[in-house]
Amino acid sequence: MEIQDTYLTIASPSAEVLFKEKNSKFLGYAFPIASDQEVKPHIENLKKQHFSAGHFCYAYQLGTDKIQYRTNDDGEPNNSAGMPIYGQIQSFNLTNILVVVVRYFGGVKLGVGGLISSYKTTAQLAIEESQIIEKIITIHFLLKFEYKNMNKIMRIIKEKSITIVSQNMTENCQIEISTRKKNAKIIFDLFNDLFEVDIERISF
Repeated sequence: MEIQDTYLTIASPSAEVLFKEKNSKFLGYAFPIASDQEVKPHIENLKKQHFSAGHFCYAYQLGTDKIQYRTNDDGEPNNSAGMPIYGQIQSFNLTNILVVVVRYFGGVKLGVGGLISSYKTTAQLAIEESQIIEKIITIHFLLKFEYKNMNKIMRIIKEKSITIVSQNMTENCQIEISTRKKNAKIIFDLFNDLFEVDIERISF
């Protein structure tokens, strides 16, 4: 079975998009994120820009193997804002992304159906305004060995086109390497079978 080692995300924050429905204004934004710690600062920045807006609804998704996601209706009726936004993240098959929709109420109630449609459309427009890119999932390993084994290690690294992330060449050498996820088991076994070489996976 082929190991999936790529994912889709967006390259940079989207330009602001505007959707209007019965005098209500919906402003959409998409941001690439690497952790849930990045969500709050983005929301706070938007609140400063749009201090008179009524709702700041959002959804985000993180991860590839273990998916982490959250939706927030921010005072709108249950599941009328966050979930429609999240649905668009899923339909574009994206991860490591935050989509925020800011609403200015226009005086006319839209009803739950109208809200769902408006938040969904605005999220879709924000994502379409973004550059979608494919990223490769890499696995990092730490190699530990004595200096006398250096040539042997470097030869394998060169032959297999393995990326060196960092190296510490003192009496006992340590090299951090990274490889595509689908090659990770082969690379691990290769070094693991070597005499006098320790290899361990580094998790992030």
